[in-house]
Amino acid sequence: MTTLARATAKTDINLVAHLMRRAAFGLPAWRLEEVARKPYEEIVEDLLDIERFPRPDEDLLERFLIEHADEESYHLESKRWIFRMINSQRPLEEKMTLFWHNRLATAVSKTNNARMMIAHIQMLRDFGMGNYHTLLHRLSRDPAMIWWLDQEMNHNQDTNENWGRELLELFAMGRGNYSEDDVRSAARAFSGWTIEQTIPRYPNGWYDTNFVYREDDHDHGQKTFLGETGDFNGDDILNIVVRHPATAQFVVANLHRFFVSDTPDQKAIDTLAQAYFDSKYEIRAVLRVLFNSDFFKQSRFQRVRWPVESVVGTAVLTGENTDPFEMGLDKLDDAASVMGQELINPPTVEGWHTGREWIDAGYLIQRVNFAAERFGNAETPGISKIVQRIGAGKSSLKAEALIKACEYEMGCIELGEKARATILKELGTNVAVDASFPKKIAYTLQLIGSSREYQLG
Repeated sequence: MTTLARATAKTDINLVAHLMRRAAFGLPAWRLEEVARKPYEEIVEDLLDIERFPRPDEDLLERFLIEHADEESYHLESKRWIFRMINSQRPLEEKMTLFWHNRLATAVSKTNNARMMIAHIQMLRDFGMGNYHTLLHRLSRDPAMIWWLDQEMNHNQDTNENWGRELLELFAMGRGNYSEDDVRSAARAFSGWTIEQTIPRYPNGWYDTNFVYREDDHDHGQKTFLGETGDFNGDDILNIVVRHPATAQFVVANLHRFFVSDTPDQKAIDTLAQAYFDSKYEIRAVLRVLFNSDFFKQSRFQRVRWPVESVVGTAVLTGENTDPFEMGLDKLDDAASVMGQELINPPTVEGWHTGREWIDAGYLIQRVNFAAERFGNAETPGISKIVQRIGAGKSSLKAEALIKACEYEMGCIELGEKARATILKELGTNVAVDASFPKKIAYTLQLIGSSREYQLG
């Protein structure tokens, strides 16, 4: 840590780095030093209080992306989303949007309608940090989700159970907490919930699609759901679901997996479930408890970073794609896809299988190659700043000190002994701060970016 940082920091910078890897997409050391001047609890509140900050201005971005002229292409939205992740002053909002995109998975592979998917992602962004009941309320009326799960085929006399089943199994309660009769009752309660007929796309492209409730197609019969009986409609089902103990456990267990660890911790999950009920289902309140907890603070490097997290986190360190005039967002979008995560297009309604399943031989090679390519360019703004900070006032550095300095500058990465010994062997004993120094720094960053530890967040 620099002398200035030591004099002004109020929070352990390693803890701040951990928080920013999880609640955002990571930060280089020079930005962590600025953030760490505040007490930890204030840093958490800055992340949670997203309304204090504007969303990124995307007017110029859209002008410079040719896909904007093709509203049938969802690739514009995925690139714009990556731009937001890199540049938003509300990074937790984008992190939660990514979380819900996996947990409430909907894909363009079936909807085949870019405008519908763009509206769906925006809905997750707008409501993903609010009340879970409100989020489910919006999701149940979301045209992309209705189309994705065949809800438009759920009629009074011809019930389709897809939406009712996935609501209980994958979106709210988890398997084993409901019966087949509950699924059928949920489906009946949502009969008549559909979308307007989509206007043909030609000659001017897709039009917006809207939710519509058809009273004459709704089943008004008595239904028994999770032990309660009545002439339930869809909103009644959601009211029952959100207050069920299984829903609290299911929702916060997924938040724990995303923000804390790939390994479940029932005590921590119970703590978060209590916050869910105490706040009347407010996700932001659950996150506040999570980020301030000891189990979060002690969970450093206990989860595999998702491909999008790895790609965006690397771009944040290299300082690239910070303005609309800079091209290359397509390469970031493509990189995440070949690592196994194509935005706007999760593979199934289950979303992506996370944790260790992100890593196989092919995906790992893609991760290493991407990091090596990005960190190998010593002329990017981020790496140039790292070179300047490490080399300032020095004529040479011991290789071990150089490695530690690079770990720190990359956001307080913690290499294991084996990785550090391997890199040390590559660098030798001493490194001169001369004309070749930027390339040596870039090479060291490449080696760290190729390590097992770099894949953990």
